[in-house]
Amino acid sequence: MPREHLVTQWRESGVLRGDTLLLHSDVKRTLVAARRGGDKTFGVNDVLESLLAALGPDGTLVLPLFNFDFANGVPFDIRTSPSQMGALTEVGRRRADAVRTGHPIYSFCAIGKNAHRFEGVDNFSGYGEDSPFGLLKTLGGKIGVLDLDDQNSMTFYHHVEEVSAVDYRYHKTFTGAYTARDGTTSERTYGLFVRKVEDGVTTHVNPAGELLWREGLYKGSRPKEGSGLRTIDANAMFAFVREIIRSGRALDLLYRIQR
Repeated sequence: MPREHLVTQWRESGVLRGDTLLLHSDVKRTLVAARRGGDKTFGVNDVLESLLAALGPDGTLVLPLFNFDFANGVPFDIRTSPSQMGALTEVGRRRADAVRTGHPIYSFCAIGKNAHRFEGVDNFSGYGEDSPFGLLKTLGGKIGVLDLDDQNSMTFYHHVEEVSAVDYRYHKTFTGAYTARDGTTSERTYGLFVRKVEDGVTTHVNPAGELLWREGLYKGSRPKEGSGLRTIDANAMFAFVREIIRSGRALDLLYRIQR
């Protein structure tokens, strides 16, 4: 059956029972392969269930629910504002047992044993140490990426950049209408550690991703190959990327300057 086959694939890519896994995903190729295998009704929820099965009852799945509308003046409702990070994340958001974190731009949902650890997380800055990225490190978690390159998935780089206080980004605030879980709406302000666009800074992290492969920190498959899933220990990635920054090698590994 496709679901059991996927569980095997996820395990071979480093997803272990009891893990806390933050997953960035593009599930299109996974769905096509499962349906070609004979199950024409196989859907996004089946992919989600296969991941939860691979993690087991002691595991936790964390999904990004990023939505950038708040930055453009659109009100945010933690109960209903959709994820803009793909079909799998929206299916996860809608689960009754999903716990959603509070940042209106960079929120996450958590499903599983450690979901309660994410309940009430309402970090001011999207990538800060008190964000779900920081909590993932505390929990000894992993990051998984399905069929996406680093450039289009690995927001964790920006967490390391913020904690390291890099000089090519700065803190910016966004204020707007925010509806909380109890249905009350108020004006709230949140922050992001954003690129210095006026200086020509662009995100450019694929070279760092290649270093992660070379150093054996990534486990699993490259995008569009095999299962398409790779995993990495969050603390190991944090230490590796922080050393890139501390050693003055971030330019052309994490960012570029375009004039």
